Amino acid sequence: MAFRSAKLLVITVHPLYVAIAKRVLPPIDRAMYALTGGRIFSMTFFSGLLLTTTGRKTGQRRSIPLLYVEHHGLKYVIGSNFGQRSHPVWTLNLIATPEAVISVKGRRIPVKARLLDGDERALIWPVLTSAWPAFDHYTDRTGRTLRVFELTELPE
Repeated sequence: MAFRSAKLLVITVHPLYVAIAKRVLPPIDRAMYALTGGRIFSMTFFSGLLLTTTGRKTGQRRSIPLLYVEHHGLKYVIGSNFGQRSHPVWTLNLIATPEAVISVKGRRIPVKARLLDGDERALIWPVLTSAWPAFDHYTDRTGRTLRVFELTELPE
């Protein structure tokens, strides 16, 4: 899944787009997942999934639509938070409770998330940015290291 549109990149890293998208896209994506069984995602030219984590404070299940990158049979999700300065809450939930469920095209898959750092993160980063170059822009803008999680399927 190589990224192909420089125009799209310029639009999606623009502060106005980010301000709107971070509030509007997640609820729209959750609704589209429910209506279409996960076949439609707001960024249909990318791979999308619905990640359901356990809230670290409440214990309640929380679902967030995310772009993911598949590489050598594994799925990776990135805590970009639309390039905001803080890490997204779902990453804190995964760190506290790495067992989660993803929904991909209507299929529910139990997974275990593993936060990558150091050399492991450095090795996968070029694969992630080739799929979505905005990850580099988000890193430059925020000055933080975006969290990268490797998702491994668990037996059902």
